[in-house]
Amino acid sequence: MMNIFSGVLASSPPPKVNTSDEKTAIFAGGCFWCIQADFEKMKGIITVVSGYSGGSSENPNYKNYAEGGHREVVQVTYNPLKTSYKNLVEHILWYSDPTDDAGSFHDRGVQYTPAIYYDSEEEKKVAQMVIDTFQKEKIYEKPINIALLPRTLFWMAEEYHQDYSRKNPLRYAYYRSASGRDAFISQHKPLRTEKTLPVNNYQKPSLEVLKKTLSPLEYNVTQQSGTEKPFENEYYSSQKEGIYVDKISGDPLFSSPDKYNSGTGWPSFVKPIQSNAVRLQEDKSIFSSRTEVRSSLSDSHLGHVFNDGPPDRGGKRYCMNSASLLFIPREEMEEKGYGEYLYLFL
Repeated sequence: MMNIFSGVLASSPPPKVNTSDEKTAIFAGGCFWCIQADFEKMKGIITVVSGYSGGSSENPNYKNYAEGGHREVVQVTYNPLKTSYKNLVEHILWYSDPTDDAGSFHDRGVQYTPAIYYDSEEEKKVAQMVIDTFQKEKIYEKPINIALLPRTLFWMAEEYHQDYSRKNPLRYAYYRSASGRDAFISQHKPLRTEKTLPVNNYQKPSLEVLKKTLSPLEYNVTQQSGTEKPFENEYYSSQKEGIYVDKISGDPLFSSPDKYNSGTGWPSFVKPIQSNAVRLQEDKSIFSSRTEVRSSLSDSHLGHVFNDGPPDRGGKRYCMNSASLLFIPREEMEEKGYGEYLYLFL
Protein backbone atom coordinates (compact mmCIF):
# COMPACT_ATOMS: atom_id res chain seq x y z
CA MET A 1 0.00 0.00 0.00
CA MET A 2 1.43 3.37 -1.03
CA ASN A 3 1.99 5.82 1.82
CA ILE A 4 0.25 9.18 1.46
CA PHE A 5 3.36 11.35 1.43
CA SER A 6 5.47 9.18 -0.91
CA GLY A 7 5.19 11.72 -3.70
CA VAL A 8 6.65 14.41 -1.46
CA LEU A 9 9.87 12.66 -0.48
CA ALA A 10 13.00 13.49 -2.43
CA SER A 11 14.12 10.74 -4.80
CA SER A 12 17.72 11.90 -4.48
CA PRO A 13 19.76 13.56 -1.71
CA PRO A 14 18.81 17.19 -1.14
CA PRO A 15 21.26 19.72 -2.59
CA LYS A 16 23.94 21.14 -0.36
CA VAL A 17 23.08 24.49 1.16
CA ASN A 18 25.06 27.31 -0.39
CA THR A 19 26.66 29.49 2.24
CA SER A 20 25.15 32.52 0.50
CA ASP A 21 21.76 31.12 1.47
CA GLU A 22 22.63 31.06 5.17
CA LYS A 23 21.36 33.56 7.73
CA THR A 24 21.68 33.70 11.49
CA ALA A 25 19.36 34.80 14.29
CA ILE A 26 19.62 34.93 18.09
CA PHE A 27 16.89 33.98 20.55
CA ALA A 28 16.56 33.43 24.30
CA GLY A 29 13.98 31.30 26.05
CA GLY A 30 15.46 30.05 29.27
CA CYS A 31 17.85 27.10 29.44
CA PHE A 32 19.81 26.99 26.19
CA TRP A 33 19.97 23.19 26.29
CA CYS A 34 16.24 23.09 25.62
CA ILE A 35 16.09 25.95 23.13
CA GLN A 36 18.93 24.43 21.12
CA ALA A 37 17.30 21.00 21.00
CA ASP A 38 13.92 22.42 19.95
CA PHE A 39 15.29 24.65 17.20
CA GLU A 40 17.36 21.78 15.79
CA LYS A 41 14.12 19.94 14.99
CA MET A 42 12.84 22.69 12.69
CA LYS A 43 12.99 22.26 8.93
CA GLY A 44 15.47 24.56 7.23
CA ILE A 45 17.83 24.74 10.21
CA ILE A 46 21.54 24.30 9.47
CA THR A 47 23.12 24.64 12.93
CA VAL A 48 22.13 25.80 16.41
CA VAL A 49 24.79 26.88 18.92
CA SER A 50 24.31 27.63 22.61
CA GLY A 51 25.88 30.77 24.01
CA TYR A 52 25.54 34.11 25.75
CA SER A 53 24.42 37.51 24.45
CA GLY A 54 22.85 40.81 25.39
CA GLY A 55 25.32 41.92 28.03
CA SER A 56 28.30 44.24 28.22
CA SER A 57 31.12 41.95 29.38
CA GLU A 58 33.52 40.27 26.97
CA ASN A 59 34.30 36.57 26.76
CA PRO A 60 31.61 35.53 29.26
CA ASN A 61 31.51 31.99 30.58
CA TYR A 62 28.94 29.93 32.46
CA LYS A 63 30.18 31.20 35.83
CA ASN A 64 30.03 34.93 35.09
CA TYR A 65 27.72 35.56 32.11
CA ALA A 66 24.82 36.70 34.30
CA GLU A 67 27.03 39.24 36.10
CA GLY A 68 27.84 40.77 32.71
CA GLY A 69 24.17 41.20 31.85
CA HIS A 70 23.99 38.35 29.35
CA ARG A 71 21.18 35.88 28.74
CA GLU A 72 21.48 32.23 27.81
CA VAL A 73 20.76 32.28 24.07
CA VAL A 74 21.09 30.24 20.90
CA GLN A 75 22.45 31.37 17.57
CA VAL A 76 20.41 29.75 14.80
CA THR A 77 21.87 29.38 11.32
CA TYR A 78 19.11 28.70 8.81
CA ASN A 79 18.37 28.50 5.11
CA PRO A 80 15.91 31.31 4.23
CA LEU A 81 14.84 29.31 1.16
CA LYS A 82 13.48 26.59 3.45
CA THR A 83 12.23 28.54 6.45
CA SER A 84 11.77 32.18 7.38
CA TYR A 85 12.64 34.57 10.17
CA LYS A 86 8.91 34.73 10.88
CA ASN A 87 8.86 30.96 11.41
CA LEU A 88 11.78 31.23 13.84
CA VAL A 89 10.01 33.91 15.87
CA GLU A 90 6.84 31.83 15.98
CA HIS A 91 8.93 28.88 17.13
CA ILE A 92 10.47 30.68 20.11
CA LEU A 93 7.01 31.88 21.15
CA TRP A 94 5.60 28.34 21.00
CA TYR A 95 8.56 26.57 22.62
CA SER A 96 9.25 28.85 25.58
CA ASP A 97 7.09 30.81 28.01
CA PRO A 98 7.00 34.27 26.38
CA THR A 99 4.75 35.60 29.15
CA ASP A 100 7.37 35.35 31.91
CA ASP A 101 9.67 38.37 32.14
CA ALA A 102 11.28 37.22 35.41
CA GLY A 103 12.74 33.91 34.26
CA SER A 104 11.78 30.68 32.54
CA PHE A 105 9.96 27.91 34.39
CA HIS A 106 11.96 27.04 37.52
CA ASP A 107 15.03 29.01 36.36
CA ARG A 108 14.67 32.55 37.70
CA GLY A 109 16.54 35.71 36.86
CA VAL A 110 17.04 38.04 33.90
CA GLN A 111 19.59 35.66 32.41
CA TYR A 112 16.78 33.16 31.78
CA THR A 113 14.16 35.56 30.43
CA PRO A 114 12.88 35.18 26.84
CA ALA A 115 14.14 37.57 24.18
CA ILE A 116 14.23 38.11 20.43
CA TYR A 117 17.34 39.88 19.11
CA TYR A 118 16.68 41.58 15.76
CA ASP A 119 19.42 42.50 13.28
CA SER A 120 17.48 44.99 11.15
CA GLU A 121 14.35 47.10 11.16
CA GLU A 122 12.73 44.52 8.90
CA GLU A 123 13.37 41.74 11.44
CA LYS A 124 12.05 43.99 14.19
CA LYS A 125 8.82 44.58 12.25
CA VAL A 126 8.39 40.87 11.55
CA ALA A 127 8.97 39.94 15.19
CA GLN A 128 6.56 42.61 16.44
CA MET A 129 3.93 41.43 13.96
CA VAL A 130 4.19 37.86 15.26
CA ILE A 131 4.05 39.03 18.89
CA ASP A 132 0.98 41.16 18.13
CA THR A 133 -0.71 38.19 16.43
CA PHE A 134 -0.12 35.93 19.43
CA GLN A 135 -1.40 38.67 21.72
CA LYS A 136 -4.51 39.30 19.60
CA GLU A 137 -5.39 35.63 19.37
CA LYS A 138 -4.82 35.20 23.13
CA ILE A 139 -2.64 32.14 22.65
CA TYR A 140 -1.55 32.37 26.27
CA GLU A 141 -3.58 33.29 29.32
CA LYS A 142 -1.11 36.03 30.28
CA PRO A 143 0.18 38.91 28.12
CA ILE A 144 3.25 38.33 25.94
CA ASN A 145 6.30 39.74 27.77
CA ILE A 146 9.17 38.64 25.55
CA ALA A 147 11.89 41.28 25.12
CA LEU A 148 12.49 42.61 21.59
CA LEU A 149 16.04 43.95 21.50
CA PRO A 150 18.77 44.98 19.03
CA ARG A 151 21.18 42.17 18.32
CA THR A 152 24.54 42.26 20.08
CA LEU A 153 27.66 40.11 20.01
CA PHE A 154 27.18 36.37 20.41
CA TRP A 155 29.60 34.45 22.62
CA MET A 156 29.70 30.69 22.18
CA ALA A 157 29.16 28.66 25.36
CA GLU A 158 31.50 25.96 26.60
CA GLU A 159 31.67 22.73 24.59
CA TYR A 160 29.92 20.65 27.25
CA HIS A 161 26.83 22.82 26.83
CA GLN A 162 26.61 22.18 23.08
CA ASP A 163 24.05 19.54 22.04
CA TYR A 164 23.54 18.66 25.70
CA SER A 165 20.32 16.78 24.90
CA ARG A 166 22.28 14.26 22.82
CA LYS A 167 25.28 13.94 25.11
CA ASN A 168 23.26 13.55 28.33
CA PRO A 169 19.78 12.36 27.24
CA LEU A 170 18.59 11.05 30.61
CA ARG A 171 19.63 14.09 32.62
CA TYR A 172 18.29 16.37 29.89
CA ALA A 173 14.91 14.61 29.80
CA TYR A 174 14.65 14.80 33.60
CA TYR A 175 15.50 18.51 33.56
CA ARG A 176 12.88 19.33 30.91
CA SER A 177 10.20 17.46 32.81
CA ALA A 178 11.11 18.67 36.30
CA SER A 179 11.43 22.30 35.23
CA GLY A 180 7.83 22.41 34.03
CA ARG A 181 8.79 23.25 30.43
CA ASP A 182 7.33 20.11 28.85
CA ALA A 183 4.08 20.43 30.78
CA PHE A 184 3.67 24.06 29.70
CA ILE A 185 4.36 23.28 26.04
CA SER A 186 2.03 20.26 26.07
CA GLN A 187 -0.75 22.37 27.56
CA HIS A 188 -0.68 24.62 24.50
CA LYS A 189 0.14 21.88 21.97
CA PRO A 190 -3.32 21.63 20.35
CA LEU A 191 -3.22 25.35 19.55
CA ARG A 192 0.38 25.12 18.39
CA THR A 193 -0.42 22.28 16.00
CA GLU A 194 -3.41 24.12 14.59
CA LYS A 195 -1.52 27.37 14.07
CA THR A 196 1.69 25.93 12.64
CA LEU A 197 0.25 23.59 10.02
CA PRO A 198 0.04 26.36 7.40
CA VAL A 199 3.60 27.42 8.21
CA ASN A 200 4.86 23.90 7.53
CA ASN A 201 2.87 23.81 4.26
CA TYR A 202 1.20 20.58 5.33
CA GLN A 203 -2.44 19.87 4.65
CA LYS A 204 -3.91 16.56 5.70
CA PRO A 205 -5.58 14.64 2.84
CA SER A 206 -9.36 14.38 2.96
CA LEU A 207 -11.00 11.27 4.36
CA GLU A 208 -12.06 10.35 0.84
CA VAL A 209 -8.44 10.39 -0.31
CA LEU A 210 -7.32 8.46 2.76
CA LYS A 211 -9.92 5.74 2.14
CA LYS A 212 -8.56 5.27 -1.36
CA THR A 213 -4.87 5.26 -0.45
CA LEU A 214 -4.81 3.46 2.90
CA SER A 215 -5.64 -0.19 3.44
CA PRO A 216 -8.83 -0.87 5.45
CA LEU A 217 -6.71 -1.71 8.51
CA GLU A 218 -4.56 1.43 8.15
CA TYR A 219 -7.66 3.60 7.80
CA ASN A 220 -9.37 1.96 10.79
CA VAL A 221 -6.33 2.41 13.02
CA THR A 222 -5.28 5.93 12.00
CA GLN A 223 -8.69 7.54 11.44
CA GLN A 224 -11.03 5.50 13.65
CA SER A 225 -8.64 4.80 16.57
CA GLY A 226 -8.66 1.07 15.94
CA THR A 227 -6.08 -1.45 17.14
CA GLU A 228 -4.30 -4.07 15.07
CA LYS A 229 -3.72 -7.61 16.32
CA PRO A 230 -0.70 -8.21 18.56
CA PHE A 231 2.14 -10.32 17.12
CA GLU A 232 0.51 -10.07 13.67
CA ASN A 233 1.74 -6.65 12.61
CA GLU A 234 4.70 -5.50 10.55
CA TYR A 235 7.08 -3.92 13.05
CA TYR A 236 6.51 -5.51 16.46
CA SER A 237 9.67 -7.65 16.32
CA SER A 238 11.77 -5.60 13.89
CA GLN A 239 15.32 -4.87 15.02
CA LYS A 240 16.46 -2.96 11.92
CA GLU A 241 18.13 0.44 12.32
CA GLY A 242 16.12 3.43 11.17
CA ILE A 243 13.26 5.72 12.08
CA TYR A 244 9.50 5.30 12.15
CA VAL A 245 7.52 8.13 10.59
CA ASP A 246 3.84 9.04 10.46
CA LYS A 247 2.37 7.01 7.59
CA ILE A 248 0.22 9.93 6.51
CA SER A 249 2.36 13.06 6.97
CA GLY A 250 5.87 11.57 6.96
CA ASP A 251 6.70 13.37 10.20
CA PRO A 252 9.49 11.56 12.15
CA LEU A 253 8.02 9.96 15.29
CA PHE A 254 10.21 7.18 16.76
CA SER A 255 13.67 5.66 16.25
CA SER A 256 15.07 2.16 16.46
CA PRO A 257 17.52 3.09 19.28
CA ASP A 258 14.45 3.84 21.44
CA LYS A 259 12.61 0.65 20.43
CA TYR A 260 12.55 -2.38 22.72
CA ASN A 261 10.81 -5.74 23.02
CA SER A 262 7.99 -5.21 25.51
CA GLY A 263 6.53 -8.68 24.97
CA THR A 264 3.12 -7.17 24.16
CA GLY A 265 3.13 -7.90 20.43
CA TRP A 266 3.15 -4.27 19.33
CA PRO A 267 6.14 -2.04 18.49
CA SER A 268 7.15 -0.32 21.71
CA PHE A 269 9.38 2.70 22.29
CA VAL A 270 10.68 4.47 25.40
CA LYS A 271 10.10 7.93 23.88
CA PRO A 272 9.39 9.77 20.64
CA ILE A 273 12.22 11.37 18.68
CA GLN A 274 10.89 14.77 19.74
CA SER A 275 8.19 15.44 22.31
CA ASN A 276 6.24 17.80 20.07
CA ALA A 277 5.83 15.18 17.33
CA VAL A 278 3.03 13.52 19.29
CA ARG A 279 0.02 14.71 21.23
CA LEU A 280 -1.34 12.98 24.35
CA GLN A 281 -4.99 12.92 25.36
CA GLU A 282 -7.24 10.98 27.71
CA ASP A 283 -9.00 7.92 26.27
CA LYS A 284 -12.02 6.42 28.08
CA SER A 285 -13.26 4.29 25.19
CA ILE A 286 -13.00 0.95 27.05
CA PHE A 287 -14.48 2.00 30.40
CA SER A 288 -11.08 2.79 31.83
CA SER A 289 -8.79 5.76 31.47
CA ARG A 290 -5.76 5.43 29.21
CA THR A 291 -3.48 7.96 27.56
CA GLU A 292 -3.85 8.01 23.80
CA VAL A 293 -0.95 9.02 21.54
CA ARG A 294 -1.75 10.91 18.32
CA SER A 295 0.46 12.40 15.64
CA SER A 296 0.64 16.17 16.10
CA LEU A 297 0.82 16.94 12.39
CA SER A 298 -1.78 14.60 10.87
CA ASP A 299 -3.82 13.96 14.05
CA SER A 300 -3.67 10.22 13.35
CA HIS A 301 -4.18 7.68 16.11
CA LEU A 302 -0.88 5.98 16.89
CA GLY A 303 -1.48 3.99 20.06
CA HIS A 304 -1.20 4.53 23.82
CA VAL A 305 1.51 5.31 26.35
CA PHE A 306 1.86 3.44 29.64
CA ASN A 307 4.02 3.78 32.74
CA ASP A 308 5.42 0.23 32.68
CA GLY A 309 8.43 0.81 30.44
CA PRO A 310 12.09 0.19 31.36
CA PRO A 311 12.74 2.17 34.59
CA ASP A 312 16.32 2.95 33.58
CA ARG A 313 15.09 4.53 30.31
CA GLY A 314 12.40 6.81 31.66
CA GLY A 315 9.71 4.28 32.61
CA LYS A 316 7.44 4.91 29.61
CA ARG A 317 6.10 2.42 27.05
CA TYR A 318 4.84 4.03 23.86
CA CYS A 319 2.80 1.11 22.52
CA MET A 320 2.21 1.86 18.84
CA ASN A 321 0.33 0.32 15.92
CA SER A 322 2.46 -0.71 12.95
CA ALA A 323 -0.41 0.35 10.69
CA SER A 324 0.16 3.99 11.72
CA LEU A 325 3.88 3.94 10.97
CA LEU A 326 6.24 3.70 8.03
CA PHE A 327 9.79 2.50 8.61
CA ILE A 328 12.69 4.34 6.94
CA PRO A 329 15.88 2.21 7.04
CA ARG A 330 19.00 4.00 8.22
CA GLU A 331 20.72 3.54 4.86
CA GLU A 332 17.80 5.26 3.07
CA MET A 333 17.30 8.18 5.43
CA GLU A 334 19.59 10.61 3.59
CA GLU A 335 18.11 10.05 0.16
CA LYS A 336 14.55 10.23 1.48
CA GLY A 337 15.06 13.57 3.22
CA TYR A 338 15.71 12.42 6.79
CA GLY A 339 19.48 12.93 6.89
CA GLU A 340 19.20 15.40 9.76
CA TYR A 341 18.17 12.52 12.04
CA LEU A 342 21.24 10.36 11.40
CA TYR A 343 22.70 11.77 14.63
CA LEU A 344 20.41 9.33 16.45
CA PHE A 345 22.77 6.51 15.47
CA LEU A 346 26.08 8.08 16.49
